[in-house]
Amino acid sequence: MKNIGIWMDKEKAYIINVKENNEEMTTIFSEIEDYRIHGGSGTKMKGGPQDVVQDSKFLEREKHQFKSYFKKIIPIIKDSDSIVIYGPAEAGEKFKKELDENYNDLSKKVNAVIKSDSLTENQTKALIRDYFKKSKSNYKAIKEF
Repeated sequence: MKNIGIWMDKEKAYIINVKENNEEMTTIFSEIEDYRIHGGSGTKMKGGPQDVVQDSKFLEREKHQFKSYFKKIIPIIKDSDSIVIYGPAEAGEKFKKELDENYNDLSKKVNAVIKSDSLTENQTKALIRDYFKKSKSNYKAIKEF
């Protein structure tokens, strides 16, 4: 059984393949730009010069960058039997939504999307390893009844 845990944020994703006695980890970097909106009033006087802020242009570009980021992750997890997604922000939820819309077969394999703080690589491995150990023991307990 191939259990995959993904810890992701806008910057990077740690993809951990949990095996019997060890884990294999792959890191994918997102290349999503971190932008700041510059604009607004250049002066405190009423009627002073103002710049138009193009929010929609930045948000559209970010949406395409997320899709590109997710496309890098899909080939690594496509052979998995069970997937759990962790992360501190909305990246995990966006990834699950992308799976629901465009990768239905993978979407069915997602057990959970869980909010989590930023973690070190070792903490991430331990968190995902523990998740699958607990779910395996719960499965055995349910199966026995």
